[in-house]
Amino acid sequence: MTEPVILDPGQGDALQARGSVMLFKAVAATTGGAFSLHERHLPPGGRMPPPHRHTNAQEAFFVLDGEVAFTLGTETVRGGPGTFVLVPGGLAHTFGNPGSAPARTLVLHAPAMDQYFRELQALWAGPTPPDREAELALMRRHGMTPA
Repeated sequence: MTEPVILDPGQGDALQARGSVMLFKAVAATTGGAFSLHERHLPPGGRMPPPHRHTNAQEAFFVLDGEVAFTLGTETVRGGPGTFVLVPGGLAHTFGNPGSAPARTLVLHAPAMDQYFRELQALWAGPTPPDREAELALMRRHGMTPA
């Protein structure tokens, strides 16, 4: 990658899974695999990812709008706009929007994990939610273990 990437608000590689919309601003192809970054729109009371640990990545969240609940190990914390959460590799976690209004976050994965989300979108594309075991198998293929 030798050219800068400049995206206007609302632009990015849009993916959707578990009822949440993700706009990828940086992907493995533009960062040499170093990281991926997406803006994630979380609906009120939406489905949380299964609690998991990253065995080969770190994940960071920056809350832009609304309220997001983070379960980190055995502790649950809630954060509003401006809250930053760094999840070190190996720490069990999940997150979601417990509020009554939409929430929006920036999510960074290092190294990049955009391919996982492409496959997750395909898994969730059917008329009914996928089998939990199918989702867990996908997570394992991308370096995540169930917590």
